Amino acid sequence: MDLQPTLKNELLKIRPLQANDKAALFKAASDPLIWEQHPNKRNEAAEFERFFAESLSSGGALVIIGKSSQQIIGSSRFKPVSGFPTGIEIGWSFLKREYWGGTYNRLFKELMINHAFEQVDYVFFHIAPENIRSQKAVEKLGGKPITPGLKKQLPERKDRITYFLEKQKQP
Repeated sequence: MDLQPTLKNELLKIRPLQANDKAALFKAASDPLIWEQHPNKRNEAAEFERFFAESLSSGGALVIIGKSSQQIIGSSRFKPVSGFPTGIEIGWSFLKREYWGGTYNRLFKELMINHAFEQVDYVFFHIAPENIRSQKAVEKLGGKPITPGLKKQLPERKDRITYFLEKQKQP
C-alpha cells in the first residue's frame, strides 16, 4: 500500500509530509485548544519537534491542505499494523480549529479510508481514553470499538481505545 499518496477532493489536498513543511505545520498545530484532550501537547515546541521528526521518519505522514487557502491545515498518518497485513492504522491526525465541525474531518478521513480499502480490509484508530472529541469523530465515520476476535490479533495497546472500520464486501 502506498503510505504517502496524494489524494484530493473538492475542498482538500492531502500529500506526503516534507521537511520544508515544518514551519507551516507548527503554525497549524500551535493552538493549545487543539491538544486539550490529547496526551501530547504538540503546540509546545519541544513536543512538536519530536512529533515532526517521528512523522518524517514514519514513511506514512501526510499534510492536509485547504484548497481555498492553499495552506496546511493539519496532518495525519498511515501506519502498517504489525502482524496484521490486512489492516492499516490511521492516526496522529489533527486539523486547525477553524476546520472543526465535521465536514473537513470527514472529507480527509474518507479520502484516507477509501485509499486504504483499495489494499486492506480493516482500518484501525487508536485513541486516548481522554480524547472524547476524536472518539466521537471516528464514531461519526462508522468506527466501532474493536471486537474481541480482532483484539486478539492486534498488538496490545493498553493506553488506547481501538476503533475499526471493515471494508464492505461486494456481493
